[in-house]
Amino acid sequence: MRAIRHLLLTLCLALYAFAWAGLVIASSAVAEDTAVIDYQAWEKDAASAEEVIAAARASNKAMEEMRLRIVEWRTAFDAARAQHGLQIETLKSQIGALGVPPEKGTVEALEIAERRRELTEALSRVQAPGLAAVEAFSRAEGIIRQVDALIRQRQAKELLRLLPSPANPLHWPSGYAVLAQGSNTLWTEVTSAWNNPARRAELRNNMPAIIVCLVLALVLMLRAPGFMERLSVRLQTRTAMRARHVVAALVSLGQIVAPVVGMTLLYVAIVMSGMTGPRIEALASALPSAAFAFFAARWLGSWLFPDDDRGQGPHLTDRPGEARFHVTMIGLMVAVERFRAAFTTEVRPPLSQAAQAVWLAPVVCLLAVFLFRLGLLLRRQAAADAISDGEELLFRRRMIRMAGTAILAVSLLAPTMALIGYVAAANALIWPMTGSMGLVGLIILLQRFLTDLYVTITKSGDEGREALVPVLSGFLLALASLPLFALIWGARTADLSEAWTRFQAGFSFGGTSISPSAIVTLFVVFSVGYMITRVMQGAMRSSVLPRTKLDKGAQTAVVSGLGYLGIFLSGLTAVTTAGIDLSALAIVAGALSVGIGFGLQNIVQNFIAGVILLIERPISEGDTIEVGNKAGTVKSISVRSTRILTGDQAEVIVPNADFISGIVTNWTRDSLRGRLMMPVTVAYGSDTRKVATILREIVDAQPLVLIDPEPTVRLSGFGQQGLSFEIRAILSDLNFNLDVQSEINHQIVARFATEGIEIPFGMQKVLVGRGREIAKQQTRPTAPGVALALPKAAPADPHLVNNDPANDPDEIEEGR
Repeated sequence: MRAIRHLLLTLCLALYAFAWAGLVIASSAVAEDTAVIDYQAWEKDAASAEEVIAAARASNKAMEEMRLRIVEWRTAFDAARAQHGLQIETLKSQIGALGVPPEKGTVEALEIAERRRELTEALSRVQAPGLAAVEAFSRAEGIIRQVDALIRQRQAKELLRLLPSPANPLHWPSGYAVLAQGSNTLWTEVTSAWNNPARRAELRNNMPAIIVCLVLALVLMLRAPGFMERLSVRLQTRTAMRARHVVAALVSLGQIVAPVVGMTLLYVAIVMSGMTGPRIEALASALPSAAFAFFAARWLGSWLFPDDDRGQGPHLTDRPGEARFHVTMIGLMVAVERFRAAFTTEVRPPLSQAAQAVWLAPVVCLLAVFLFRLGLLLRRQAAADAISDGEELLFRRRMIRMAGTAILAVSLLAPTMALIGYVAAANALIWPMTGSMGLVGLIILLQRFLTDLYVTITKSGDEGREALVPVLSGFLLALASLPLFALIWGARTADLSEAWTRFQAGFSFGGTSISPSAIVTLFVVFSVGYMITRVMQGAMRSSVLPRTKLDKGAQTAVVSGLGYLGIFLSGLTAVTTAGIDLSALAIVAGALSVGIGFGLQNIVQNFIAGVILLIERPISEGDTIEVGNKAGTVKSISVRSTRILTGDQAEVIVPNADFISGIVTNWTRDSLRGRLMMPVTVAYGSDTRKVATILREIVDAQPLVLIDPEPTVRLSGFGQQGLSFEIRAILSDLNFNLDVQSEINHQIVARFATEGIEIPFGMQKVLVGRGREIAKQQTRPTAPGVALALPKAAPADPHLVNNDPANDPDEIEEGR
């Protein structure tokens, strides 16, 4: 274990050293690259961009390209702003060291004034490039925001564009004309290529390769998916291999890879034939993507909605076959959309608005039908499981129900908008929903795969599926998928890069700028310091302190103090290394400390009490103590509480403040010695001298009873049941108090039986009825071993009239 700790520490130090070296090299490279900035070229690009934005006539593609150039300029200006930061801080410190500038009417020493002037001029020269970069950076930032605003405005306008309604039969001929024109174009391309002798010669030369590609494509598309599916199911259900779920998941990916490779080979065969034109080649290039959409949907459906329990998760619907069919049809609609886009892209002249509406609306409506039915299945199963499962899967079922509701809403709204004429808005709604569904399904399967992998590695069995690591993996997958969801719903890559740039720049809190790099540095340095502290604690605990004269409690206090000191120094070093200035947070911290102080008053009190206990050590680990109404052995002392092991083997956590403000009895503080006090009762009439002698002999025979001071046996009084004796002795080890008592009791019973000494047991005489008057009189025992007669209410007797004891003159005598 120690070797593993040292290895981890070495790795962390090495990684941090490499990261720091890379940061220094990168900073040097940036400084070299940004040492000279051509502000004239920047002025030209900035003026041109502002003119383009003002005209607002450039296409979105041209605007994006222009934006990329401005982003490059902004990056250079940002690096130039911080290029001379260290030098500027040094000059400011030098100027500050000269003292406060003299007021008007006062004269400063000539040497100091001259030095102040030189440093001020040097500071102005160093700050000049940074100030120019700051001004240019602000201008570039403004241009980028204007470009983003203009593109978003155009996108919103496009979404709200109203096309002719495709439900109007008057617009159908426009769509048919596009189909007829496209078919004629395809026939023309084929015939013209066939009539070209060079094309035919190319076809004959490539025929063997074309045949091989076609055969492989047919096998991969028609036979491979089914074979891969059967193989994965067999691996999951018919083998006892520990990693069968992981292997089956990897093998099942062949259901997607094989047909996509087959479609790619088909595309290659079409291109090699030479019988293509622009439209045929556009359709052929859509084959791989269409195949991926269809077979990926088919694969997702088979894993998300299995017929058996091989899904390793809750059933999403009680009709898995129907759900798989709808998911497959959704994938088919996505493939059809790929071909539709490829078919209409090469139309010249571009499609009319009526033709666009007629060609876009049918696919949207068909897709909405399958989405609607799938949403119903999810909602119904979620409602049924919420009734049967109760609170166990409530959150998961709630999310499934919400997903089903969203799918239903989109499947109803999108076709309605498309039929009205808002085809662009319908497409912007239904296709992102389809992509989001596919991404959610992929996240679920990835989380299951990581869970299976975790269970296989840890050999934890099915209970490992509910561990913390699988849950965190699902959370991290969902967090990492947020940019993908943003892209699916129409976010531009420029928007994501802009968000990432702002995230890297950090945020300002209380005048202090905190960046991700500073957070990473803070975490790495603190982790390294914490690991060093733990290694030093282990070395002190196992190697150094056992060779000293300190007792166990003092050793524990030293180790604990070393841990707190190491954590404090690690945090301080991490904050300093990360460059986080906490002085600006002092006012905020002071304002918050008042409220936090009231809320954490007890915690702070216990913490201070724990520090006092570790320093003064009134109690130590292993001591037998009594605090309040709890007694036991001290197991551990922390800064907040102390754990005590009672005689019932129960751990009691006592706040440390109770040891400072309350009364604590430490039976073993200086030594393990302790007093033993045992009462012994014998019957009246026994020889008291003989009893005392026997008891003294029994006590003297115990090996743990000290001779000095010698034990004593005294006749302590006369009780209701007999004569009371008390044994008092000092034990060498109080931890064996109960064992010594038990042994003395055993010997007392044996000796008293041999010597004929009676150990009394309690007797009671209960008089009912006429005996009530007698019960009021105090009587003395008539014989040894008989207790005083005490009145006691008799239980109800069914033979008594009205349950009244006065009606029965008999006496009932009862022994207790």
